[in-house]
Amino acid sequence: MKGKIIKRLMTSLFVIGTLAVLVMLVSGPLLTFAGQWLVSDEKPVASDAVVVLNTGVEYYPRLVEAAEIYGKGYARKVVINGNRKTDVLRGLEKRGYKECCPWYEDRVRILNILGVPRKDILTVSAEDAYDTVSEAEAVGRELVREGFRWVIITTSKSHTRRAGYIWKTMFKDQLIVCMVILDIKRNV
Repeated sequence: MKGKIIKRLMTSLFVIGTLAVLVMLVSGPLLTFAGQWLVSDEKPVASDAVVVLNTGVEYYPRLVEAAEIYGKGYARKVVINGNRKTDVLRGLEKRGYKECCPWYEDRVRILNILGVPRKDILTVSAEDAYDTVSEAEAVGRELVREGFRWVIITTSKSHTRRAGYIWKTMFKDQLIVCMVILDIKRNV
């Protein structure tokens, strides 16, 4: 009886160990493949605008990337959006709160430093955009209204496939969307 228990325990440990080794051997290539699949990088084409997506944490690198895309002649305009509002902020505004400067001013100044003239920056107030879908709705609608047809979207690498899918699906008959990733290695 005791021998059977030890044999089962040894067999279980062998199976668990073998599975652990297999997971370690396969997980690297699988995770690499998954990471590469998430990234959609298309060849840049001459476009009406490069759109800097605002949701997410990598906003300033996106501004740099948009300025570089503009500087390389792939876009005639840089489009930024923001001015998010919450119920609390709206309540404060009703009580008299006013921002010290327009929501876009710091971003425009950064783009100016990076070589994008003010006249080539389109600002879109997207007060109720808190995710990629609502941001695409607000900004895309404005781009269509402005007569844009070709746009480049800049966002985080791991967000390119999802954002591209959302924009291309929502505006399939109105906008031609290109997802571009520049390799920004220099310090600003």
